[in-house]
Amino acid sequence: MSINPDIASLLDSWLLHLAAERKSVQTRKTYGDGVRAFLRWCESTGHSPVLDRPTVNAFVSALLDRGAEAATARSRQLAVRRFSAWLAEEGEITADQLANLKPPQLDHKVVQELDDEQLRALFKACEGKDLRDRRDEAIVRLMAETAARAGEVIGMTVPELDLKQGMAVIRRGKGGKGRRVFFGPKTGRALDRYVRLRRSHRLAETPALWLGDRGKGFTYQALYSALVARAELAGIPDFHPHVLRHTAAGRWLAAGGSEGGLMAVAGWSRRDMIDRYTRATSERRAAEEARRLNLGDL
Repeated sequence: MSINPDIASLLDSWLLHLAAERKSVQTRKTYGDGVRAFLRWCESTGHSPVLDRPTVNAFVSALLDRGAEAATARSRQLAVRRFSAWLAEEGEITADQLANLKPPQLDHKVVQELDDEQLRALFKACEGKDLRDRRDEAIVRLMAETAARAGEVIGMTVPELDLKQGMAVIRRGKGGKGRRVFFGPKTGRALDRYVRLRRSHRLAETPALWLGDRGKGFTYQALYSALVARAELAGIPDFHPHVLRHTAAGRWLAAGGSEGGLMAVAGWSRRDMIDRYTRATSERRAAEEARRLNLGDL
């Protein structure tokens, strides 16, 4: 079953539909990128852009054969599946032939958490007195303490930050769920330093909390580039901002925090997310607990 020849128009319409459903900017970008990747593959290989199982399976296989991560292939396939479902709902195609198509199996990779020495080195790499330095240290400390996602941090506004209470509101996290996150004095101090310097920015009257240098705004890509550059200065290899979320989760449990509390702070509704995010240090915590319990002392 082929789709309407005006692919670009249909894709734009779908993205508009997603915006009306209040899907996040990052979600819309991910879905759009996935469908565009499918269409580019169809064009480069001579395949008709048909949303059926053989074609989509061939697309996913080609991604994996070229060395794409399983998570990337899964994301691309999900985008095409969601696009197909929407086209069927809108009557652009007769039926959704991708319904119940299974996603590629994910590799269970262990994401290494930063240890205390690395975290201190990352803080030190942000030292300085200009806007970028203050901003980057505040972001790193906030993410490492609250387990907030990068996209959630980028979306924060000035009114959602309460320095007196040591609290920030994430109005709309993943899945549309809002929550409050709490931080201690050192993170509060870093945020206060940034907020005070922010008052002289050209965009100081705008609601967005995080602003770029040279009078610009601050996007997810800007955050990614800024933090990766700080990690390089700190001598931390293979860094990605999401490492800070894993680090926050591991440090919470290592400090004796409850699993229920971690789920609330991180915005998780499933218990298995704890295992996924703290797999790198679970054995170390188990060893420390075993020594503390000393069950062999009979």
